[in-house]
Amino acid sequence: METEPFALAKNRTIESVERNNQPPYEARTPMSPTEAVTRQHASTGPASPQLPEPPHAERVRTLLTLAPVANLSTLSRKHPGFPFGSLMPFALDSAGRPIFLISNMAMHTQNLKADPRCSLFVTQVAVDCDPLGSARATLVGNAEPVPEDDLASVRERYLARHENSRYWVDFADFSFFRLEPVDIYYVGGFGVMGWVEARDYEHATPDPLAETAPGILAHMNAGHVDAMVLLAKSQAGIEAIEATMTSVDRLGFTLRLKTSDGVKGTRINFPREVATSQDTRAVLVEMVRQAQ
Repeated sequence: METEPFALAKNRTIESVERNNQPPYEARTPMSPTEAVTRQHASTGPASPQLPEPPHAERVRTLLTLAPVANLSTLSRKHPGFPFGSLMPFALDSAGRPIFLISNMAMHTQNLKADPRCSLFVTQVAVDCDPLGSARATLVGNAEPVPEDDLASVRERYLARHENSRYWVDFADFSFFRLEPVDIYYVGGFGVMGWVEARDYEHATPDPLAETAPGILAHMNAGHVDAMVLLAKSQAGIEAIEATMTSVDRLGFTLRLKTSDGVKGTRINFPREVATSQDTRAVLVEMVRQAQ
């Protein structure tokens, strides 16, 4: 039995996935999209209706759900006015606020105790070895000690993501801090960027494909480049030599394309919303067959 729901044997084509009997996946209630996008297909006949893209707030929430480590910048006590960068493992509370388990001896902890203002830079692992094409977000806010009433739930959430921290979580010099976002800036790759209201981020829900997306990307990029080149032509009107799927979500996916005119990126939306890797497989099969 496959351990990764989207994985297929290398000698199979994308069309063969419909014949694979996969176990049912837990259904999730579709989220209401808020950012409409209009695109015209390159194929003949009337254009199919296009789903809107996920809002930036949802994309940031998804990114932070997947990334266990980020870069924290605090205000230096030794050099006032200068930022001090630190590698920072983190988890999220129920409102999506980053949680840190930090030692009193750490320079960033001393900086935060003097001035809670900071920023957390979170980035997606580059799928195609191009960090500038990857999603990233900067959360600007204040990081302060977690109140006593919240410690139990915060501790549980942090240890669920960082199991090794059980060895020092109860040391007297370690304590939990939580970043309360004031504002957020999101970059989704080339030409995709914008500010996200902290309240919108708090109420956003991670994409239902968040956990399975890495497997989907690895599978598509390993065995279905021709299919993605075909979709780039039929859906976006771009003639590509090579194609890499750099992200996928409930409403569509992005491709990084090598063309005779250089490297280009495009967003291709699904004809309907998906919630599982099995849904994603079925929709991609349909899209490739229609393009053929």
